[in-house]
Formats: sequence, structure tokens, C-alpha cells
Amino acid sequence: MNKVAIVVDSTADLTKELYEKHNIIVVPLLVNIGGNTYEDGKEIDSEKLYALVSEHDELPSTAAVSPQKFIETFEPLIESGHDIYFVGIGSKLSATLQSVILASQELPENRVFYSDSNNLSSASGLLALKAAKYRDEGKSAKEIKELIDKIAPKLNSVFAIETLDYLHKGGRASGTAKILGKIFRIHPLIKVVDGKLIVYKKPRGRMSTALDELVNEIQGDLPKVDLERVMITHAGVDQENLDYIVEKLGQIIEPSSIYVTQAGAVISSHCGYGTTGILYLRK
Repeated sequence: MNKVAIVVDSTADLTKELYEKHNIIVVPLLVNIGGNTYEDGKEIDSEKLYALVSEHDELPSTAAVSPQKFIETFEPLIESGHDIYFVGIGSKLSATLQSVILASQELPENRVFYSDSNNLSSASGLLALKAAKYRDEGKSAKEIKELIDKIAPKLNSVFAIETLDYLHKGGRASGTAKILGKIFRIHPLIKVVDGKLIVYKKPRGRMSTALDELVNEIQGDLPKVDLERVMITHAGVDQENLDYIVEKLGQIIEPSSIYVTQAGAVISSHCGYGTTGILYLRK
């Protein structure tokens, strides 16, 4: 049986330490701003992104990885005796998976396997970590795909948005919604449902109220939550708010199960500073 290489795109939003520890290969998506294109995670992170948004007074656009880029990534791995397993941002949110499919058609048959996470950010990262675990248990790329396809629908991802400015700049919130959001201090919760983003709830008041709602979401799923890893992923956040949600979550699950990661520039481009999510798998 061939060795297995686990590949993700940069929206998996895991830490460098997790990628290295579990031998996960990352292919960067692209961020366009100020007339320049940057590779997510290599040439730009969320801090640099926010600085460029302020400098150019524009919201960035993002782009999927081309099929050619995936061919260039996969081909040497196949030649060195690896089969490929890929999981990344959901197909309803990005053309990235389509690029993987097109790339696989240009490569030897039955050497590239993939799953649609129907999700984003560290939710797909959780699937990649499961895939790495299965690989280390000796499973083939095909077996890994079959297992991940079964658990991907069990992902739950909910994000609290601190400010509507980015959604407004990107045309995803009207000027009226932005103004009313500030007046009534609304911090909408965005949830991934059937591979799409929906407004789930609209808590009012301090950001801590929205963070409480995130914790309530996972508490409502206990004891069905897979506690191997629960992700808190943020697009840059005030330390006070980060400490708050880590402490609150640590009151209902073992703190050792909590992994804090920072979203890359692509995810941050669409939600803005302060966005904080809890992402986990149900058993």
C-alpha cells in the first residue's frame, strides 16, 4: 500500500505547530488587495491584511487555488510513492475543491482522493487532523476518504461577528444594517448550514453576550461532542475577549481539549477583526 500525504488549503486555519506535528501539507489560497496578490499564510496573515485594508481603504478579494498549483503540489508526492488525500474549504464556499478535482484528472488514476468538508476554517482543519490520525493508523487514502465523508456532516461551526464593517464593505451587509447594528450593539452569529453561511442569531449588547451564545451552542450538544479537540478560532481578537471565551468554555469541557487558532487572511477578509468561532465535531 502506498504512503498517504494529507493536503489542505490555507483556510484550514490550524497552527504551524499542528501542521508540522501531524505532517499536513498546506496549499495557500490567494488574497488580492492594493493591486497586489499574496499567498495566504506565506506572504500575508490577518495582521498584515488589516494594515493593508486601512492603508488602501478597500476590502480584499480572495481567490481559489488553480488546478495547476495542485498538480505542482501533488505530482512530486505521487512520484515519491504517496497517494493524496485532500480536505479543505467547502465546495459551496470556494472553487478550491473543483480545482483539486480537475488536477486529479490530469494525474494517474486512483492516486488523489478528496472530501467536501461543506465547511470552512478550522472545521476543515479538524477533518485534516482526523485524516492524519487515520493515516498514522495505517489506513489507505481511499479508506481515509470514506471515513471523513461519514464524519464531515457532524461538524458544527458558529462564529460571532464583532463588527459589521467588513460585511458592509464587502457588500454582505447593507448600510442600514451596519448603522442599526452599531445602535443596538448587535453581534450576529453566523453558522455553517449545508455548506452555506447563514445568520443564526442576533444577540445584542456586549461582545461577551455573543461569546456566551457560542458556549451555549456547544453546551447544548454535550455529551455528544467529540472532545478530542474543540477549536476556538478567531480573526484577531482583543485579549480580554479571547481570555473570556477560553475561560467560559473551560468551565464545561476539559481545558486540555481546547485549541486556540487564528484565522488566516482569507477567512479574515470576509469576517473582520474580532470575529470568534467555536468549531467542533459531534460524535
